[in-house]
Amino acid sequence: MRAKAVISREVNKPVVVEDIEVGPPRTGEVMVKLSACGVCHSDLSATNGTIPFPPPLILGHEGAGTVVEVGPGVTDFAVGDHVLSSFVTMCGVCHYCTIGRPALCDVGARTLYTLPTGDLRTSDAAGHPLNIFSGVGVMAEYATLSTRSIIRIPQDAPLKQAALVGCGVMTGFCAATNTARVEAGSIVVVFGCGGVGLSAIQGAAVSGAGMIVAVDIDDFKLELAKLMGATHAVNSSGEENIVKTLKKLTGGGADHAFECVGSGELVAAAYGALRKGGKAIVVGVARPKDMTTFRTASITFEEKTITGSYFGSARPREDAPRILGLYKSGRVKLDELVTRTYTIDEAPQAFADLEAGRNARGVILF
Repeated sequence: MRAKAVISREVNKPVVVEDIEVGPPRTGEVMVKLSACGVCHSDLSATNGTIPFPPPLILGHEGAGTVVEVGPGVTDFAVGDHVLSSFVTMCGVCHYCTIGRPALCDVGARTLYTLPTGDLRTSDAAGHPLNIFSGVGVMAEYATLSTRSIIRIPQDAPLKQAALVGCGVMTGFCAATNTARVEAGSIVVVFGCGGVGLSAIQGAAVSGAGMIVAVDIDDFKLELAKLMGATHAVNSSGEENIVKTLKKLTGGGADHAFECVGSGELVAAAYGALRKGGKAIVVGVARPKDMTTFRTASITFEEKTITGSYFGSARPREDAPRILGLYKSGRVKLDELVTRTYTIDEAPQAFADLEAGRNARGVILF
């Protein structure tokens, strides 16, 4: 199948749009015709080397589309099914899958730029193989995917909005509901109000948090944060000591603080903004050599906790339909997260806008 795709050919170079060949599905695989793909900060991180994927790399891991062909032995998906891509492959049999933590799947941890089988179904016009972002590479008109890397969703879910649930929304929302288990009436601080941070705010709001403080350097994103459920907004660019400001605003500190940027300095700020017994949740992906420093004794004397949250500690096949159900009932906002759409040929502009922080989420429509 010939298709257009967005490719990172060289680190720190603009993405390119090329014609590719997508091979038919083999055992345990399906071919998906993509309708939409979110332009996520993790895609940008692959283009600048923050996430060290080897080029040439088909980008995209936040896709939604329709199954158009199934491979041998596939019985749990059928032609016509609407699906999301999952950038974490879920084998279903490893230790983490069997204890209900598929985001940490052993197979998924090894499926970084190929299919779980270790091979590829994608090549460029010259016949050279193309790697695929996190085992999916769905910033393309068509993709052949493992059934372990897709999630069936309701047929009436709008695919433009549903695509965001495949990564950004689920990562942020479930960081609040699954990792942190935000309690009703609690105080929450969220550092970074991109697509993930805005979704963490929504997860905290749905959980009944009594105070939700959004922190960013962009007033546009802070206004979006209020729309998503933040009760307070702080522009940290004008703050000499953001921890001191937040401690004063919250009356002693937050119960939960989410770092959704990928900065060791902000992780330390999130930890510092906690009250005694509070929990800092690190959601953002930092550069490999980035470090975080805080007073070790505070862990003992203040009983603070710092933990990571990968993919929101999600159970994708349960949490994605749940989030879409909340969207349908009006309790989760997805329409408002999509601040601009692009054609696939406009992908270089979409990445430039992402790097400049112009969108909550840009979405490529096919």
